[in-house]
Amino acid sequence: MLSSLQTRMTVSDVIKELKKVSDASRLSGMSSFGIDVSKAIGVSIPNVRALAKKIKTNHSLALQLWDTEIHEARILASMIADSKQVTKSLFNKWVADFNSWDLCDQTCGNLLDKTPFAIDKAIEFSKNKREYVKRAGFVLMAALAVHDKKADDAVFINFLPIIQREANDERNFVRKAVNWALRQIGKRNKKLNRAALLCAESILTQESKSAKWIATDAIRELKSKKF
Repeated sequence: MLSSLQTRMTVSDVIKELKKVSDASRLSGMSSFGIDVSKAIGVSIPNVRALAKKIKTNHSLALQLWDTEIHEARILASMIADSKQVTKSLFNKWVADFNSWDLCDQTCGNLLDKTPFAIDKAIEFSKNKREYVKRAGFVLMAALAVHDKKADDAVFINFLPIIQREANDERNFVRKAVNWALRQIGKRNKKLNRAALLCAESILTQESKSAKWIATDAIRELKSKKF
């Protein structure tokens, strides 16, 4: 059964709760980190998470929150949506709506990586020309490497040629996601560490500045004593 809070709260109630803890002075700081604040109200992620914890899973409410287009409401939606009820159509719709790196990362890491479509969508989106859709492909790879404990090493080895192929994308939010995916794969276990390092060394031979940064940064971390 749904808790009384889940049953009682409407989308209007949730927006009111978000506005209670909003702070417009946060927007300039968010913007300085490259976050699109055109529809943001200035709520910190810890406050969004606290509200999500109270609401728990509520898929219908998540759909309504997403449709408000409010930045923090969409992040909250990614926290309370039910991954088992996410269809391919909804997956595609939400990714197409990404307009900021943090919304991309939160939605992929909170929800989309837990769906049965995550691996296929990571591969599909990696070829997309839109910046945040393409970022989503590589964020999904990174999130899967961290969260999917049962996935076979072959899943991640198959991601490496894609990472190598797209390492020359100079767009900041794409190259950072490509680097993130490479590092997280390489930190999963010793076998994948070796495979990721070989991939990074191959990327290092590419001429683009993006590729050289991705490879150099990954090699530095994956060769550290910690790993």
